[in-house]
Amino acid sequence: MTIDISQFYKVFFDEAEELLAEKERLLLAVDIDAPDPEDLNAIFRTAHSIKGGASTFGLNDMSEVTHVLESLLDRIRKGEMRLSAQHVDAFLAAKDILKMQLDGHRNGADVDQEAVANVRMMLHDLSEGVIVPTHQPTVPSFLHAEQKQQVSEGAHRYKIELPDLAKRDVDALVDELGLLGRVSVVPLEAGRTALIIMTHESLDDIIAICSFVLDPNDLKIFEAPPLTPEQRAREAAERARIEDEQGYGFFDPAEPDDAAGQEPDEDELGYGFFQPIEQIRREAGIVAEAPQPVAVRAEAEPVEVVAEKKAAKKASDAAHAQAESSSIRVSIEKVDQLINLVGELVITQAMIEQRSSGLDPMLHQRLLASVSQLTRNTRDLQEAVMSIRMMPMDFVFSRFPRMVRDLAGKLGKKVDFITNGAATELDKGLIERIVDPLTHLVRNSIDHGIELPAARMAAGKSEAGRLFLSAAHQGGNIVIEVADDGGGLNRERILAKAQQNGLAVSDSMSDADVWQLIFAPGFSTAEIVTDVSGRGVGMDVVKRNIQALGGTIDIRSARGFGTTILISLPLTLAILDGMSIRSGEEIYILPLGFVVESLQPARADVKEIAGQGRVVKVRGEYLPLIPLYQMFNIEPRITDPCEGILVILEAEGRKAALFVDELVGQQQVVVKNLEANYRKVAGISGATILGDGGVALILDVAALLRSSRQLSDESILF
Repeated sequence: MTIDISQFYKVFFDEAEELLAEKERLLLAVDIDAPDPEDLNAIFRTAHSIKGGASTFGLNDMSEVTHVLESLLDRIRKGEMRLSAQHVDAFLAAKDILKMQLDGHRNGADVDQEAVANVRMMLHDLSEGVIVPTHQPTVPSFLHAEQKQQVSEGAHRYKIELPDLAKRDVDALVDELGLLGRVSVVPLEAGRTALIIMTHESLDDIIAICSFVLDPNDLKIFEAPPLTPEQRAREAAERARIEDEQGYGFFDPAEPDDAAGQEPDEDELGYGFFQPIEQIRREAGIVAEAPQPVAVRAEAEPVEVVAEKKAAKKASDAAHAQAESSSIRVSIEKVDQLINLVGELVITQAMIEQRSSGLDPMLHQRLLASVSQLTRNTRDLQEAVMSIRMMPMDFVFSRFPRMVRDLAGKLGKKVDFITNGAATELDKGLIERIVDPLTHLVRNSIDHGIELPAARMAAGKSEAGRLFLSAAHQGGNIVIEVADDGGGLNRERILAKAQQNGLAVSDSMSDADVWQLIFAPGFSTAEIVTDVSGRGVGMDVVKRNIQALGGTIDIRSARGFGTTILISLPLTLAILDGMSIRSGEEIYILPLGFVVESLQPARADVKEIAGQGRVVKVRGEYLPLIPLYQMFNIEPRITDPCEGILVILEAEGRKAALFVDELVGQQQVVVKNLEANYRKVAGISGATILGDGGVALILDVAALLRSSRQLSDESILF
């Protein structure tokens, strides 16, 4: 009897990806001067496990790489060779190659065989004791902003037809896709745009970048035939001629080279923008040295301290291993199906509770007691099932140590990366969508926030900058903080740029208002990326993505001391604690997190402002009064605020009083996507099904407060 092992491929792919992530975590945490033998053994085991699985499934390319990797690791763990920084770089490069091969087998992604051969040769030379030139680690392409992408003969050409987008979004896409290869812009009919990109990266990488700006379903992507050698030669000659003539306005024309006869490549020309980093280092007198044997430290740590650290680490590893052994692997489709079914159960329970509320409690005491018990059990079941989708923030945080290490090294900076609250849990759907904004903010902090070591020393700071990434629960939200101790935001430069872009600003604006200006889409990328204290590259996209998740983003900065960016998100988008309100004959749901209080005002507290609407005085503070019936053109039952109810709301730092007819009650509702089932409606974030089977719309409080200020008779200025 033969066994079909193809059914186990998915299990191997998942386990191999986990092993690669574990290997990277161990490599980034290893002490090069005095590596823990247990760490070296754990790194060896990850390579050995991947090699065994790859051999079993006939994935010979992966087993060949892991065989060479395993041989080198075996010599190091046996003490035949001393661990060096060069070894760690090579192991990280091998991890990236194995991940690329794994994606090739799983998704059919392209595999760069030249890169595979280079890493195998590097590992082989290191295992033989040969000192090889330092290789750039294989890192995600967005980390190579300063490098010109080499687009060789084997590159793919893709034509990407974009939907109708604002120019700033097109420019943002061109900037980001330019990191993958060479991009040109082609106009289409009806004012639309197409992008032609030549790249070695996979189509999935292109779609991933595009999804940060628009919905991937709106894209039309075609693979164009490759350029002929003659076309490629003409393109290269024309590009070199334009760059030499114009210099892009940044550099003087290059001096003639006595050793002429060789056509300089694009790296030597800096592609019109930047000099190669090697040339900058040579001009600064920095000479790369071959790695020297690491001297034994003269002063060893006290034995008690070392023992304490090792004991703590063993306890942590034991807890981690126990957590792995007590879990099972379940597909996300099954979890989503379970959550949907529980959501329907909650709706059915609400119907039963509402219809039984009219029964005589004396005659139906046992039935009503059973309904109450069903309500409690249903809520407990709902919370338990929703917790299945909750994932620790470590799923996001674990991506950044490698990125910080590579980017800081590439920029010549020293960065200590500190995380806190990695165990804080967030809904899986939100975690997947928060990765890109956080990646952008972390890159900005390293690139534009933290200064170079020389500048930090001159300012009296430590040579290494500190980058903090933390998460914590606050009420029904999770607050994520990205902070650095860099140069901070430059208030004067931001105001000057805002005035140049025609924004309404004044010198009397508060710092908080000035910092919000960097989210304006009109801020020029070129100026901000060259200024250490200015941020804003794609920050408008970051803010839009955060707001689309129902969250808010805030900035605090002090010149010379650093910048802190706070992101507040709801824990989940599937379940909502809401307050039911009635206006006219309609019932709406207010998210409870935005509700401060509700009250019935005295007539003396309601004031009319000529031509601008009404305000209400609440504890000495005048708040704009928003009639809900007017916002949605509803026939009201009550038009006098003193006879109805005012619900005090707070969103994005502003308060307002929402005028409704009555409060119906408080309940937990299952959020349904209105846009997917109908269309987007201003002021509405979703819908839910009530106990009587009717549909109630969920109010978008932030949008409601913003739009209310645009009504001519309700626009109140403070």
